[in-house]
Amino acid sequence: MTRILTRGDLEAVLDPASCTAALAEGFRSAGPWSATGQRIRTDLPFPGTATALIPGLLPGVNAYTVKVNAKFPAARPALRGVICLHSGDDGELLALLDSATITAWRTGLAAALGTHVVARPDPGGDAVLGVIGAGAQAELMVRGLRGMRTFRELVVHDTDPARSAAFVARHGGRAVGSPAAVASAADVLLLATWSRTPLLHLADTRQGQHLTSLGADEPGKRELAADLLAAAFVVVDDRELVGSMGALASAGLPATAAEATLGELLLDEHPGSADATARTVYAPVGLPWQDLALAWLAYRRAGQRGVGERIDLLS
Repeated sequence: MTRILTRGDLEAVLDPASCTAALAEGFRSAGPWSATGQRIRTDLPFPGTATALIPGLLPGVNAYTVKVNAKFPAARPALRGVICLHSGDDGELLALLDSATITAWRTGLAAALGTHVVARPDPGGDAVLGVIGAGAQAELMVRGLRGMRTFRELVVHDTDPARSAAFVARHGGRAVGSPAAVASAADVLLLATWSRTPLLHLADTRQGQHLTSLGADEPGKRELAADLLAAAFVVVDDRELVGSMGALASAGLPATAAEATLGELLLDEHPGSADATARTVYAPVGLPWQDLALAWLAYRRAGQRGVGERIDLLS
């Protein structure tokens, strides 16, 4: 039997704290398992792209995921697809999960975790949080990050003023008119856009700021300029992938421009930036095991609580 888990089902069984904990454990344990994952992307003869992430694997989890996504920037939601959760014993299809929800949660919360780990500590909660691109990823980043630290103020910019206003209505703060205005006001910046030209250059930022960039997840997409990335202490999620895709590759920089991985910081294998004045950047590309971390959590909880329809696809 296959359990079908819709967006509503997933939101009923998942919570940011548990998901963040599962992702943190994945970063600590994935190691060579994650190296087997592949990210496949192709352009389409339509206004979108097709992406597959295979397989999602984690030590200690007797299952794997296969994710297939359609990305159509003009659609709402822009990402739609399905995650297949298969048994590691015999390949049984244990569950079909809405990919838009799992992807938003795992990407946004992993970015929140990375931001918290890489950005300099702020025990007094005096920092200002900035958001550029007020979509689903920013929603989860803000929710996740506020569960780990506090901020004095929130400033938001989106190319759609109505979306900025709605984001501010949900989370508080104020809307501003440009990415540069966010950078001028904020100490910690979260970027999650479809931009194909850099939104921020070195001159737009200041010493000690932190920036997390999610929008360079496909070839041609860029949020941070090369001069900013070259000057910053850059942390990534995977050294191998960052050489062929992501913020560094999009800016024409080598993988060696990354100082550390998030896993290395969480395992205390790298001390992080010792310079309190350094700009820091977390620039992940997203890894297949992250889908499994949340899909497995959702599948187990759904079974315990009787959430989701079960069907026999072989009948």
